[in-house]
Amino acid sequence: MKYSGRVQGVGFRASARKIAASFKLKGWVKNLPTGEVELVILADEREIEAYLKAIRDSRLGGYIDREVQEAYSSNDFNAEFEIRH
Repeated sequence: MKYSGRVQGVGFRASARKIAASFKLKGWVKNLPTGEVELVILADEREIEAYLKAIRDSRLGGYIDREVQEAYSSNDFNAEFEIRH
């Protein structure tokens, strides 16, 4: 998932990690040089949808202008959700 809008410099990554603690998922969030934020999640479909809805319903939703969902293939997942740099 890539988010654009005013998503950098507003605590997006920290908030996404905090919200993730309420879900059974693995993944990461990081700022991109383009000004977007990338969010990569590994979980079952219901958990992913619930997590993404929680992001939209949180204060973060006000900063998001656009969401682009992309398929992503990776085995690079730690046991916990993390912020990457």
